[in-house]
Amino acid sequence: MAAAPFVTQAVALVMLQAIETAANAGTAAVIEGYSGSVPANADAAEAGTLAFSLGCNASIFSGTSDTGSAARGTFAAISSDTSADNTVTLTHFRIKTQTGGTVVFQGNAATSAADMVINTTSITSGSTVSCSAATLDVPEG
Repeated sequence: MAAAPFVTQAVALVMLQAIETAANAGTAAVIEGYSGSVPANADAAEAGTLAFSLGCNASIFSGTSDTGSAARGTFAAISSDTSADNTVTLTHFRIKTQTGGTVVFQGNAATSAADMVINTTSITSGSTVSCSAATLDVPEG
């Protein structure tokens, strides 16, 4: 097995489009934030506590582009959660096809150097959680 595999930009874009197609399979994708240990992979059951659920547009991306090092999907409008579910320390997120839907993608969350960079990981029950802009990158190289 190769120690450092790489894909071309064209393949990275196809992979990104496959993620978009999977996320768009429901009524409207959601981004859910959780506390606790990050599941081993996106197929593993969720064991954390739900912090928030942000609603995505019926088509998750408004466009895709080539950054030179990745295929980038720019999210279309994301609806706020006007009343966070629980007071937690955010550790990870999952993108699902819809509320209660199938997990399509997951990653860690932090205030820097994470799959989801967020202004705070301290989520308070009842508070508003919003996202003004988001992108998803599939690296090439």
